[in-house]
Amino acid sequence: MPAVRYTATRLAAAVLVVWGAASVAFLVMQLVPGDPVRAVVGTNALVDASQLREIRHHYGLDRPLPVRYVTYLGHLLTGNLGDSYQLQQPVSRVLADQLRPTAELALSATLLAVLLAVAVTVATSGRARWPRRVSEVVELVVVSTPSFWLGIMLLTLFSFRLGWLPVSDSGDVRSLVLPVVTLALPIAAVLAQVMREGLVAALRSPFVLTARARGLTEPAVRSRHALRHAALPALTLAGWFAGTLLSGAVVVENVFARPGIGRVTLQAVTTRDLPLVQGVVALSAVVFVAVGAAVELLCLVADPRLRAGTGVQAA
Repeated sequence: MPAVRYTATRLAAAVLVVWGAASVAFLVMQLVPGDPVRAVVGTNALVDASQLREIRHHYGLDRPLPVRYVTYLGHLLTGNLGDSYQLQQPVSRVLADQLRPTAELALSATLLAVLLAVAVTVATSGRARWPRRVSEVVELVVVSTPSFWLGIMLLTLFSFRLGWLPVSDSGDVRSLVLPVVTLALPIAAVLAQVMREGLVAALRSPFVLTARARGLTEPAVRSRHALRHAALPALTLAGWFAGTLLSGAVVVENVFARPGIGRVTLQAVTTRDLPLVQGVVALSAVVFVAVGAAVELLCLVADPRLRAGTGVQAA
């Protein structure tokens, strides 16, 4: 059956992506210079050779690399991500505790980015030349600006100069505004560029001429017909969104002193906390696969032409 074959292929691809990301993370962390036992006991701790051997045996660091790799994959299949060297807690618990702040930041930034992109696209497509030129220049500047610099500029203006918003996380909604804006603006700029080109092309299509001939108003033609076609290329960027949100969260959460997976990731990389780094990579791969699957389904719903050969229409 086409639907079963299509689903099995996608599941196999998802497993390969997660396995590849986990394997690369494991191998890269083994190549980092230094003794991982020192990350456990601390660089200034006074321990003798017998204690170091005991710690190395406890964490399985005295085993050959292939054995550690197979053991790591086996634990990953059962959801056992190990214990953090620095925090002395299960990695799964650490990630679960830090997931909510990062999810709030990522989802809010995604929603704001989509709203901004749609508004800018509708406002600048098919209009006079100067609004489109101004929008393109602003989008290019925003995309080219590093996230940490954009965050510092927003902090300087709205927190230090005007005093409207808190500098760091204070537990209320106001402290979420600047991080969300910092993370959303580059995504919105790229989305607006892609959607504008798609909307301009859609407005020149025969179906738009037919819709106008039926007496539909120009706003209705843009929002109900042309914009739907323009959104398809933007949906394909969802994989890029997932990577951008994660890497952006690392920067934004540290700039604004927010809790979350981003701050934990930077701390784990700095202290060479191998289990925590590997857990973050595995979680990122799972999120990437889930976002990709959700976007693929949305594309199938939005464009019936993509359903050919998948069996989705029969389901």
